[in-house]
Amino acid sequence: MNFKKLLAIGATTILAATTLAACGSSGAAPKDQVNISANDTIPTMDPSTCTDLIGGQALYDTQEGLYRYHGNQLQPGISTKIVKPTNGGLTYTFPLRKNAQWSDGSPVTAEDFVYGWQRTVNPKTKSQYAYIYNGIKNAQDINAGKKPVSSLGVKALNKHTLQVTLDKPMPYFNKLIMNPVFSPQSKKMVQQAGKKYGTDSKDLAYNGPYKLENWSGPNNSWTEVKNDKYWNAKNVKVKKINFQVTKDTTTSMNLFQSKKLDYTQINGDNAKQMKSDKHFNTQPQTSTYYFEFNQKKNPMLKNAKIRQAMSMSINRRQLTKKVLGSGTPATSLVPAGMSNDPATKQDFNTEVAPSGRVATQYNPNQAKELWKQGLAETGMTGKDVKITLLGDDSAISKQQDEFLQNNLEQLPGLKISLNNVPFKTRLSRSANGDFDMTVSSWTADFPDPLTFLQLFKTGNTENYGKWSNQQFDALLDKSANQDANNVNARWHDLEQAQNILNKEQGVVPLYQISQAYLKSDRLSGLDYGPLGMFNNASLKLNDDKK
Repeated sequence: MNFKKLLAIGATTILAATTLAACGSSGAAPKDQVNISANDTIPTMDPSTCTDLIGGQALYDTQEGLYRYHGNQLQPGISTKIVKPTNGGLTYTFPLRKNAQWSDGSPVTAEDFVYGWQRTVNPKTKSQYAYIYNGIKNAQDINAGKKPVSSLGVKALNKHTLQVTLDKPMPYFNKLIMNPVFSPQSKKMVQQAGKKYGTDSKDLAYNGPYKLENWSGPNNSWTEVKNDKYWNAKNVKVKKINFQVTKDTTTSMNLFQSKKLDYTQINGDNAKQMKSDKHFNTQPQTSTYYFEFNQKKNPMLKNAKIRQAMSMSINRRQLTKKVLGSGTPATSLVPAGMSNDPATKQDFNTEVAPSGRVATQYNPNQAKELWKQGLAETGMTGKDVKITLLGDDSAISKQQDEFLQNNLEQLPGLKISLNNVPFKTRLSRSANGDFDMTVSSWTADFPDPLTFLQLFKTGNTENYGKWSNQQFDALLDKSANQDANNVNARWHDLEQAQNILNKEQGVVPLYQISQAYLKSDRLSGLDYGPLGMFNNASLKLNDDKK
């Protein structure tokens, strides 16, 4: 998912240090419980309308789709096996578990998937993620109001067999349906709650490892309790997870040090301060931050040498270490640790051409030479080049943009003006093309290179800078059509597309997010998947070992 809401988090403290005192006289959680901080509240528990990482994590904890991730490996969820397509890659037939139940004891059936998926693509639901269903037969036309909801390519062949039909082969389909938006839904609970569905834990049905309790609307705390009706309940070891919102990482760090939290994320100065602590860890995320240049508004930025020069002016290592306190310098748009070659099992990033990575290496001397050549090719003198960098107004974003400004202004004659605005304003202005240059980001909707590369195909609405390359477009088309059923050929198409984007620096990759966090010694089994969420069903406590 593109959980963009997460990136707007500010530094407002909404939790008093005494909030978790009820967990015990020392503040520590009981043996069978875990205390975890969350960065924000849950906006909704409706799988059809959830778009943020906090709600996505809660849904992943409390709902079970067809599959579940263990690390980067897909494993059966409600489906009893990982399904291979038939009919030329167009048909998936899922056998469902006969012992799967909702938390009220009613069975989870194929009809629950049919209902949930049809509800999401129904334009009346107004799901922002309905587009992710595109590729399933008739989904796009249904969401556009051109075809009836009943025509969606999903069918219950019987109570425990679900069949899905696609418009065209989608080799990444098994990974795509890991997104929480593909969860089954209880028709009874949806209709019973009406417009309030997804706003109160009492009006929800759960078929996953946990049940949500004590949550209503924008609560700053909630509890997940082990769901005894879950088909794999015997392997869920932690009975209760207590979540508490802490938007200020200094507060959450203090709570952790006083043993009132077992896990919390930190960043910036706090991350740098705690880097040598034994409880400090980092976790790479499937998110990349990058420069976009408005090539429609400023023709100079169409020049590849200009873009390459600006890229080579950025000291990414200093940016991640000294400014952000975490993260990894990015050499390509597609993040590392997300997807692997189906033949060699090597990471996508290790197989792209090394020549493309040259432009992302800090080389101020080469940058100045390319800058000079690019200016000559565009007919500019370089004496007075003014560009405005659009960014967010959070403290960390301002620090980041000031660092980038200082780096870029090492190019002769370049003057960078900063325009830091509220997050929503920045998104709106980016979408409307009202910028010269901006720092954008993307988080994987599914763990495949296509989820990033397709952003910059000509005409994509997320391609704010309007970079366009016919060969790049042709390779993406080839991967989706001619080579769709040839996994090795498709992979090569995507690598070649990334090589072109790297060489051209159509967008300039800056860094891959690496989330810093503190973890108690009593907690183990943190199983982090490629969609940016933990499989909390794998959590374990070490209390009994002490």
